[in-house]
Parts: sequence; structure tokens; C-alpha cells
Amino acid sequence: MIKLTWLRKNLFNNWYNSLLTVVCLIFLFWLVQGLTIWLITKAQWQVIQVNLHLFLVGRFPQSLYWRIWVVLGISTTLTAITAGAFTKTAIFTKRNSLIYAVIGILLFILPTPLTSRLWLLLITGLIVTGLIIGQKFTQIITPWLSLTWLLSCPLIIWLIGGGLGLQPVSTNLWNGLLLTLLMAIISIVLSFPIGVLLALGRTSNLPVVRWFSILYIEIVRGLPLIGILFLAQVMLPLFLPADLRLDRLLRGIVGLILFSAAYMAENVRGGLQAIPRGQIEAGKALGLNTPLLLILVILPQALRAVIPAIVGQFIGLFKDTSLLSLVGLVELTGMARSILAQPQFLGRYAEVYLFIGLIYWLFCYSMSLAAKNLEKQLTS
Repeated sequence: MIKLTWLRKNLFNNWYNSLLTVVCLIFLFWLVQGLTIWLITKAQWQVIQVNLHLFLVGRFPQSLYWRIWVVLGISTTLTAITAGAFTKTAIFTKRNSLIYAVIGILLFILPTPLTSRLWLLLITGLIVTGLIIGQKFTQIITPWLSLTWLLSCPLIIWLIGGGLGLQPVSTNLWNGLLLTLLMAIISIVLSFPIGVLLALGRTSNLPVVRWFSILYIEIVRGLPLIGILFLAQVMLPLFLPADLRLDRLLRGIVGLILFSAAYMAENVRGGLQAIPRGQIEAGKALGLNTPLLLILVILPQALRAVIPAIVGQFIGLFKDTSLLSLVGLVELTGMARSILAQPQFLGRYAEVYLFIGLIYWLFCYSMSLAAKNLEKQLTS
């Protein structure tokens, strides 16, 4: 009865709203019907099935895939533990049990080798275990999460790149989703503290620090990202000594960090301006020096106020990694272009770009959900 009342009040309250509702429903039905028919009968999904490994890890040596699985296990376990520590929702609910059942069924029907399905099953178990550990031992785990994530970064780079006892893998073979995630995560992690420092520098009382921060932020924000990436990839080597050659991947990361830090600084500065003056004066009255005042009083409140803007910047940076394909780095979008050049899959643009669009959406939506849960935890 309540739903019928809502429909009558909002969609059929007069004759022209009723007409508009009917027209929109007909259009949506026509659109969904056409899309469904195309997805089932006309789309050629062989391009995805045949090239799935290229989309995910590119030309990474197949004999070393176990290292990628270990990296995936480490990252997903840490993510699950972190999510469990900051989420109080019960894990084994009716809804979650249905999701677990669907995942289990998919693991057995996916057109992948048995080894891959076993790895996926193991990682699913690690995720569930991580969520349980995070919820059960929140007080013990929370102080060590940041350090654990920090220590996992060199371990992950070592597993992917090799060396120190492992077979080296050239960065030219780091392609597809693997490269996209690696570039995005490193750029997000490093651009955040730089952006915070620039925001603090812009509000500093020292003229040299303030004007340097202002000039950097305004100059970088006035340049397109593709221009910065072009400078990092093409122009920077011209100014370096002949015997010094920075890796292309490193130059791409530097370009993303420099660009994102300027926008991050403005987001954080908005949070700093939202802090009442009385908070700062109260901290000084308690005898806190400037570093402690920033760490304990100002930054926690400022960052909490701009979580949506910061996460929006992270999502934008993740999607901006697609521009790296224009400067020679074969990330997810660049790999899609390479696959479309295969003679047997010429013209399969819709299938390929729908697939990589779904991947981008899944990761961006996951970041949005994580930010939403974090906001709830900080405001509760």
C-alpha cells in the first residue's frame, strides 16, 4: 500500500506526469531489450575469453603467474583485515551467504584452468578469514595496519619485478590491469602526503614556503595531465645525464604524483579552512606545539571533513591512468587497443570497451563504498 501511494504521489499525480512516466518506461524497456538481445545473440565474447590473461597481466611470463597470485593473496587479505577492522556489519548474514554461494558457483563455471580456479578459491577463503580476524581482533590490529601496509609494498614490488633470488621481470612486461593497479596505488599513496604538505605550505606564515606552494599548485593545475606525462616521458630524459636513464614506468608514476598532489592540496586546504579558529587556540592553550597541534587537532578534523573530495580525487586518478597508453605504457586501456589490433578481432570495440569499462566501474565503486563506510565509522 505504501509503495502504491508513493507511485501515485510521485509518478502519476497528474496527466502529464503519468504520460511522461509511461513514455520513460517504454523507452527503458526498449533500451534494455535491445541491449539484452545484443549481449546474448550478437556480441562476440570470444575476444574477452581468448585475451583474458592479456587484460589482467599483459605479457607477464606465464611461468611466473604464481607470483601474481601471491601478490593478489597478500593485497586482498590485508584489504579484508582492514575492512573487518573498520566495519561492524556481520559477515555471515543471509545476504552475504547468498553472495558467497554465487561466488563459489562462478569459481567452478568460469572458463579458466583448474589451477586458476583453485587460486581464486584460496583467495576467497583468505578474504573471509581476513574479515573475521579484522572484526575479532580490532583493538590489537588497528595500530599495526599502516605499518603492515607499508611493509607489504616493497614485498609486492619484489614479487612482481624479481631480483634478490627471483627471476627478474622487465617493466616492459608489466601490462594490463596489473600495471593500472600498480600505478594507481603508488600514485595515490605518494600524492596524498605531498598534497597535505602543499596545503599546509599554502597556509604557512613563511613567505617562501607559501609562495612556492601557491606557484606549484597553480602552475600544475593549469596544465593538462597528458602534457605533464609527455614532459615526464619525452622531455625529462633530455635534461638528464647521458648515463642516467629513468625507467618509463617510474617517469609515468612521477607525472601522476605531481599532477594529483596539486589537486589534493586544494581539497585538503578546503578542510583546513573548515576548522574553527577556536580549535587551534584551544590546542595552543593546552601547550601543544605546532607539529602536535597539526597531527592531533587540525589534520584529523580537516581530513574527515573532505573525505568525499579526497576519494573523488583518488577515483579520478585511477581513471587517469588510462592516459598512460598515450605515452607508451601498455596499461588496461593500452592493452585493449593492442587486442583490438588482432586480425581476428578487428571491429570488436563494443565488447572490449564494455569489459574494461566494467573493470573501471567495479574498482571505482568499491572505493566509493569504502569511503562511505569510513565516513559512517568516523561520524558514529
